[in-house]
Amino acid sequence: MRTLIRNAHCVLPDGTQKTDVLIEDNTILDVAASKATQADDIVDASGFHLLPGVIDDQVHFRDPGLTHKEDLHTGSLACAKGGVTTFLEMPNTKPATITRAALADKLELAASKCVVNYGFYIGATPDNIAELNKTDRTPGIKIFIGSSTGNLLVDEQEALERIFAETTLPICAHCEDEATVRANAERLHGGSEYADHSKIRDHKAAVIATQRAVDLARRHNHRFHVLHVSTADELPIIADHGDILTAEACPHHLLFNVEDYKRLGSLVQMNPSIKSPVDNAALWRGLNDGQIQVIATDHAPHTLEEKNQPYPQSPSGLPAVENSLALMLNAVNESRCTLEQVVGWMCDAPARVWDIVNKGRIAEGYDADLVLVNLRKRHTIRNKDQVTKCGWTPWDGETFTGLPVRTWVMGKTVFADGKIDAKHRGTEARFDHALGGYWVTPEPL
Repeated sequence: MRTLIRNAHCVLPDGTQKTDVLIEDNTILDVAASKATQADDIVDASGFHLLPGVIDDQVHFRDPGLTHKEDLHTGSLACAKGGVTTFLEMPNTKPATITRAALADKLELAASKCVVNYGFYIGATPDNIAELNKTDRTPGIKIFIGSSTGNLLVDEQEALERIFAETTLPICAHCEDEATVRANAERLHGGSEYADHSKIRDHKAAVIATQRAVDLARRHNHRFHVLHVSTADELPIIADHGDILTAEACPHHLLFNVEDYKRLGSLVQMNPSIKSPVDNAALWRGLNDGQIQVIATDHAPHTLEEKNQPYPQSPSGLPAVENSLALMLNAVNESRCTLEQVVGWMCDAPARVWDIVNKGRIAEGYDADLVLVNLRKRHTIRNKDQVTKCGWTPWDGETFTGLPVRTWVMGKTVFADGKIDAKHRGTEARFDHALGGYWVTPEPL
């Protein structure tokens, strides 16, 4: 099966140019196909931009154990609609993904349910180092240094030292200092308003944990990725990356702040918490300056009934995979960044951080994971239109410019004309950790 995408403005590794892209089966065959090229399906993409498929390296699809909120099928449908062709899912499900057997079970489940490509982290506990060293079918190890339950919470120094010293996979972490969070909660008697969440999970909690994790990574020379940076104060900590540190920001920390609690309440209650407008601006600077390399969603859905509980019973997390690319296209239209930067942050960088083979770029020989976007399309996000199982979004009623209109996964159209091919099945992402991570560039950007 050959597909020819004609006349698109393609964001290639060396810049954007109008060209014709030829796909054969699941592979990009040519990024400058001749006008005489024949194909089974010819797509006229005049006036549109062709991007690599988005790789979201931090989602919570709640499968198994909490599937009333989301599952691998519905989460992957939301990905397809949003232009996300590969997701990497976190281990805090029920049961948690903390053994090689649990990882294999989740991969088998995904093969039967996922419309897009998938990968799964293995979770660290204080005593599962042997399991962490047994598999290569994972992007890496996830540590919860705060904000988790059961044996996934790892905040004792001795256990953290062992994980960084005795494992070889790349590590990422949720960085909030548990002792600080508990002390703040006690001081506020647990909190009574949604806005108290940002006082309990404050700047200090994030900074202490990030500093601690970065110190471990540097001392043990271990590749480390700081998830969802939320404060300006963390940027100096990650600035001296030493070729082993990378970091990411999430749309909610870029676009929401404590002033939004009055309008949105628990819908913007997140871990780490949203912070101040000053922090919003700092995170944008961090992206533009290269201190932060990745944008991911931390898609963490709950039902509206759950979110509408009074604080602190209300759970933290919001859905975002369905709208993240559109939000960033809108940022391009607002001149906050360029389209090439968006592709770098959402496609190329996550592939390189996690050593994902043949993804993240429009280049010959790479997987045909692509998204066509209308950079000028005005649209209003509505709860009623959401594909995610939880059925809501904090951006309900807001109008943006820029929209993904067609998504290919391994050469097959999975979203077009507002419809999703729910029967398509993505493939397991392949990781080759000998590639060396973000700071080893496969070719010039």
